[in-house]
Amino acid sequence: MDHSAMPAMATPATGGQRLLSEMEVPKMPPPTAPADHAADRYFSPEAMAAARAQLRLEHGAMPVSKVMANLAEYQARKGAHGYRWEGQAWFGGDIDRFVLKTEGEGTRGQGVESAELQALYSRAVGVYTDVQAGVRQDFEPRGRTYATVGFETLLPYWFDVEGAAFLSTKGELLARLEGSYDLRLTNRLILQPRAELNFAAQDTRATGRGSGLSNAELGLRLRYEIRREFAPYVGVSWDRKVGRTGDYARALGEDRTVKSLVVGLRAWF
Repeated sequence: MDHSAMPAMATPATGGQRLLSEMEVPKMPPPTAPADHAADRYFSPEAMAAARAQLRLEHGAMPVSKVMANLAEYQARKGAHGYRWEGQAWFGGDIDRFVLKTEGEGTRGQGVESAELQALYSRAVGVYTDVQAGVRQDFEPRGRTYATVGFETLLPYWFDVEGAAFLSTKGELLARLEGSYDLRLTNRLILQPRAELNFAAQDTRATGRGSGLSNAELGLRLRYEIRREFAPYVGVSWDRKVGRTGDYARALGEDRTVKSLVVGLRAWF
């Protein structure tokens, strides 16, 4: 076929004809969408209305849900061994979601040392970023209720980062910043470095937190995805309480630094 006669396919060699990028964009209104559908001849209007509603639902408006245990692990360390969990569940669409988050840890034989639950409204403000707001309830070491505002984002090169600020009913201001990266050694074997930093605006002896950076946790976990939804892992974790938080821990006879070998499970459905 000879395309040289078509203006949109013209090349500089033809001379005088405009390229597609140089053509003026039409300003007239678009044509009316066709109203005659072949299926309308064979199915009732009610059936076709239901089919079209389902089609719209499945192309961007369908509510979905997910429950995920990101960390569920046993920690072998000097002295009494411990355990830790972190996970979330959400329900909604691509833009608006209701999110529940929980995390905590404890020591074998001594019970739960910290536990919290967050109920959040999440709103997508970009392709890779959600902002979240809601309420956080602490159950251990002291009962506290916080107003919460935060974000979740995927940075370039696939770094998962999330952060939040918390203001309690007693005026305590806290903040948290977390980040992780999945380094795929094979299609199913993933090495994940992870970091979490916690901050406080003031000293609070009742909860054992000091102002500034209160604690930092660094971890390295190697997981094998038997299925994408089911992945056991092993790794190491290093947790350090700093500043006044470390002083509070030492006054209670606790170690400021805890090193652990961990074994756990990452799962979702």
